[in-house]
Amino acid sequence: MIFDPPLQSGLLISRYKRFLTDVQLDSGETITIHCANTGAMTGCALPGTRVWYSTSNNPKRKLAHSWEIAESPAGHFICVNTARANQIAKELIEQGALAPLEGYARLRTEVKYGEENSRIDLLLEDDDKPSCYIEVKSVTLLDERDRPGMGYFPDAVTTRGAKHLRELMAMKAAGHRSVLLFMVLHSGIERMRPAAHIDPHYSQLVEQAMAAGVEILCYRPHVGVQGMVAQDFIPFESDHLLPEGNK
Repeated sequence: MIFDPPLQSGLLISRYKRFLTDVQLDSGETITIHCANTGAMTGCALPGTRVWYSTSNNPKRKLAHSWEIAESPAGHFICVNTARANQIAKELIEQGALAPLEGYARLRTEVKYGEENSRIDLLLEDDDKPSCYIEVKSVTLLDERDRPGMGYFPDAVTTRGAKHLRELMAMKAAGHRSVLLFMVLHSGIERMRPAAHIDPHYSQLVEQAMAAGVEILCYRPHVGVQGMVAQDFIPFESDHLLPEGNK
C-alpha cells in the first residue's frame, strides 16, 4: 500500500470531538483534519506529535485531509487510520503474503452475516472447502510497563468487538472457518495480548473464542510515511495459550 499522493506533515495541536484534529503546519498555518479512529488512541495523540495526513480531491468532503500516521516520541510509526487495517489485510491476502489465509478462490468484503446484523470484514470462499470469515482489528496500543514491545487490543471498551467475537464463534459452530486477524499498525509492538485491564469482558470472550476454535492471527506490516508493506507475524499471548504456572 503506497500513499499516493505522498503524505504531508505537521505537528498535532489537539484531537477533539473524536473525529477532528487540529494540526500546525511547518509554515505556521493551522488546519483541521479528519480522524477516522474512534478509539482512545493512547500514546498516539500527544500534543506536539508529528503527524502525516492524506489529501482527498473529493469536493463533497467537508474536510479534505485525513490523519494517517503518527510518530511517537520514541520514533515509532503508527497508522492511526483504522480503515487502513482492512485495506492492507485485503492487499496482503491477495498478494499471498499471509500464508495461513492462502488457497481460496474468492475474496469478498463487508458481507452481511450472522444473527446480530453484522458485516464480516473479509470473506474467503472456495468451492472445495468451508468459507473463512475474517474479522480485522487495528492494533495501535503499546504499553511497555510490564514488558518491552507489548501491544494490546482494545484501547477502549468495545461492544462492537464483543459482538464480532460472538458472530465468529457462531460461524465456527456452523462449520465454517473463523479468524480474528489483528493488524498491528505500530512499529514498536513486538507481541500482543488482549487488554484485560481495559475491557475484561472482551478479553474473556477472546479466551472463549479460542477455546471454540476461532483462530487468532497477529500480523505486523511495515509502517512508514510512504505506505505499508508485508513484514511478519508476531506472537499472540493469552491465558488460553500460556502454561499454567505463567498465567
